[in-house]
Amino acid sequence: MPPRHPKKKKSKPRQGQHQKSARRKTTKSRTASPAPKRPGELFENLVALQARLRAPGGCPWDREQTHHTLKTFLIEEAYEVLEALDQGDAKELAEELGDLLLQILFHADIAREAGRFDIADVISGIHDKMVRRHPHVFGTVKADTSEQVLKNWAQLKAEQKQESAPPMQLVPSVLDGIPRSLPALMEAHQLTRRAAQVGFDWETVEGIFTKLREEIAELRVALNEADRERREEEIGDLLFVVVNLARFLGFDPEVALKHSNLKFKSRFKNMEEEATRSGQRLAQLSKEELEVLWEAAKRHERMEAPREPGS
Repeated sequence: MPPRHPKKKKSKPRQGQHQKSARRKTTKSRTASPAPKRPGELFENLVALQARLRAPGGCPWDREQTHHTLKTFLIEEAYEVLEALDQGDAKELAEELGDLLLQILFHADIAREAGRFDIADVISGIHDKMVRRHPHVFGTVKADTSEQVLKNWAQLKAEQKQESAPPMQLVPSVLDGIPRSLPALMEAHQLTRRAAQVGFDWETVEGIFTKLREEIAELRVALNEADRERREEEIGDLLFVVVNLARFLGFDPEVALKHSNLKFKSRFKNMEEEATRSGQRLAQLSKEELEVLWEAAKRHERMEAPREPGS
């Protein structure tokens, strides 16, 4: 039986038609890029990789690690992230964030092996916490400013701690949960920040400057005494006020001091270089000569600083 719709006779392709079609296919194959993997898939692959390293037959070093032995690495990776942020290098920052993420997975995997929790518990815990702590986004609470958000945050944290506390326990402090293992600058910053969130704060920055002068005067008095512990206490009080000043002005004292450390390091190395060019070493120079090199290093730093366009 003949076909109901007879095939049409194919027309002969024009000259160059095959070549154009081929070029179009080649161009498509060159420009087409594979679909990017979803973050969830990549994360699951990384979780599986870390578990493989810890499993029998995995990496001997990874298998030996504990929560305790990884403490130093966790701190180091966090500071390397901060350094990458200061450098403004996006590629370096992405790499350092990955190293920090690996530390989180490492600890979660150790806990999973012990039957305490796993990475899913970590993720669901922080997800639920962020929903609870943002009722102005996911609920009906109103907060139009950052200050209102922080005050609500502190109140919610206190209420949640109260709900989870034993019946006979006193009301939890807003300062609970600040680790004593934090570096002193960071601990002082957290203490003053938490206190400020419930209203215990200076009215103006001038009040802090007055307190600063008061602490300097007390330190001067202590220097005339033989009590070494008293001197240490007064120096601590002075540092605490400086941390509070940084926090009040909206700066992280740890980050600010890191910047100053870097500045000092750069200037001092410049002094060493200048002394070497003169065939000398810093230890051979007088205090007056060192001061001259220091001032020169400061001038060199200002000259090397990037200038604003049009300046």
